[in-house]
Amino acid sequence: MKFDAWYTEPQTENLSLSTKIKDILYVGKSEYQEIQVIDTYEYGKTLILENTYQTTERDEFIYHELISHPALFTHGNPKNVLVIGGGDGGTVREVLKHETVENVDFVELDGMVIEACKKYMPTLSCKIDDEKVNVIITDGIKYVADVAKTEKRYDVIIVDCPDPVGPAAGLFEMEFYNNLYKCLTDDGVMVQQTESPLLHESLISKIKGHLQDAGFGFIRPMVCSIPTYPSGFWSFTLASKQNSPLETETAEIVAKMEKYGMETKYYDEEVHKGVFLAIPKFLK
Repeated sequence: MKFDAWYTEPQTENLSLSTKIKDILYVGKSEYQEIQVIDTYEYGKTLILENTYQTTERDEFIYHELISHPALFTHGNPKNVLVIGGGDGGTVREVLKHETVENVDFVELDGMVIEACKKYMPTLSCKIDDEKVNVIITDGIKYVADVAKTEKRYDVIIVDCPDPVGPAAGLFEMEFYNNLYKCLTDDGVMVQQTESPLLHESLISKIKGHLQDAGFGFIRPMVCSIPTYPSGFWSFTLASKQNSPLETETAEIVAKMEKYGMETKYYDEEVHKGVFLAIPKFLK
């Protein structure tokens, strides 16, 4: 079906983003949400959940590289990784660029999102079926609560979550961060997308407080521009028990990227330091 129409996401009460639609590829409804995949002239194939842009082919590399590589290189030798959310598969794709990774537990609430992306967005979902990936369809909040009671531990946990509304709201609460801390090894690192610094400054501050109370020794935001997200200015927050990303040697990052044959479009050794150091004064 071909269309000459526009898709508009109301991003706040006073702000919206519109893209011209080339084609509607998929529309479905799971028990949790409405799922759409559209093809747009400006951003290519685009995943929309509950009328909210989740990821687009054109700018997804910024998000997925930054939510993955700074944390993985900060740890230095990640073997067991937990990815919560991110049903499109882009984060899993980036994690598996690290040869040290032996296992990825990929926890996604909505299996229909995974299946839609495997069919319509293969450039993102291309590694979901990799032998190192264990797909677990369940609630990420419940999953970490259960793992926290066991001996199972992760080197890196990546929380690739949607906005803090509905079922995802608990991914931004104190109990969740306490359980994340318990699920990490002694030198473990976690990272989470933490919304727009321009629109959600109080949320970022709240998350920092929760991470401090959970016991993390190093906490710092990263900022970048992602055009399709509200305000176009986005953040991630990295928290580590021991290691600081600022102490990761740039030469070590370069050597490992060459060894792994790692191809990136945004991340490199300079970006690794820059996203932590170039924090706007108002966010500091």
